[in-house]
Amino acid sequence: MTAPALVIAVPSKGRLKEKAAELFERAGYPLRVKGHERGYRGQLEGLGDVEVEYTSAAEIVHQLRAGRVHLGITGEDLVRETLTDVDGTVEFLAPLNFGHADVIVAVPECWLDVSRMADLEDVAEQFARAHGRRLRVATKYMNLTRRFFARKGVTGYRIVESVGATEATPATGTSELIVDITTTGTTLRANHLKVLDDGLILKSQAHLLAAQGAAWDARATELRAAIVSALST
Repeated sequence: MTAPALVIAVPSKGRLKEKAAELFERAGYPLRVKGHERGYRGQLEGLGDVEVEYTSAAEIVHQLRAGRVHLGITGEDLVRETLTDVDGTVEFLAPLNFGHADVIVAVPECWLDVSRMADLEDVAEQFARAHGRRLRVATKYMNLTRRFFARKGVTGYRIVESVGATEATPATGTSELIVDITTTGTTLRANHLKVLDDGLILKSQAHLLAAQGAAWDARATELRAAIVSALST
């Protein structure tokens, strides 16, 4: 069996999978699953030497980093959280206008005097004096949080890794504030949280990305150009 000239990783479930399928359909290269309908391999109709690999949005970042796929569709938030050298690992080829989510810093609404990141350092000092410990920040985005807080000069905190509903952690007493993603803000408001005025870490959406470390021969490069052109029109 001839090896594919180019491999593209596509999300395997949820809205990202649906939106990616719609995107390729509009571009004139419909996605087709190989074999069983729940299979993990597919193809782009009209591009016979392209193989589609269905996997999770998070795993796509690792596949791109390792150069095991040429192209991938995943969220910018996952890319910037996972990769230490983003520019040296992947190339952002095209924003895809779906999968929108803002990575934000949110605090309880009752913190009336806290509206900016600079206020957090003052709160942290007061909190440490009163409770003998640092502010707890619940998040799944540990690297983005550390970089953003360092840039803003906030040091008096520690990260609590969130494994469930991050927005609920202040109410349950397992954190004082959160870093999480939001689209409409409805869930934050339902949990009596507010986004800090300068607490936007990243405006994320799905992107088509290229792996810098993949094997880019002439045919793979040609296919990449064809796919980018089709998705951009």
